[in-house]
Amino acid sequence: MFEVLLISISNPLLVGIYENKQLIKTYELDGKVSDTLDKTFFIIFENYKISSMYYVNTPGSYMSIKLSYIFLKTLSIVKDIELYSCSGFLFNQNSPIKALGKKYFFNKKGSIKVDFLEKDTKLHNFELPSVLDRINFSSNTLPIYNLPVV
Repeated sequence: MFEVLLISISNPLLVGIYENKQLIKTYELDGKVSDTLDKTFFIIFENYKISSMYYVNTPGSYMSIKLSYIFLKTLSIVKDIELYSCSGFLFNQNSPIKALGKKYFFNKKGSIKVDFLEKDTKLHNFELPSVLDRINFSSNTLPIYNLPVV
């Protein structure tokens, strides 16, 4: 059985296929979540028997998180596949994540704060982990938005 990890809060979107918790295939998708997920997952489901899916449910683009959740939750229900979620900070070395305008999300001792970048702040790209079982995933898959509704 295979597992899928989706990081959709940045560009390029990253999708990893894992066998026995080891990364075996990577997809880097340029474009919007709404334009790329269905085509990519169609290919994935043609080639792999998926037993579980994982995605980043916080923080980041509201639209990307919402679309990813709806898409994966639907697949989870229809195909009877387990769905899990986790924080995006686990995949970019705990680097700030773009929020809105010139503001960024910061992970401060397990609490997410929104602020401007300091002058010398180094940003890291998102990366798929080579081993999936080292990540702390949650079965609570609802999106976490971190900002009040405007």
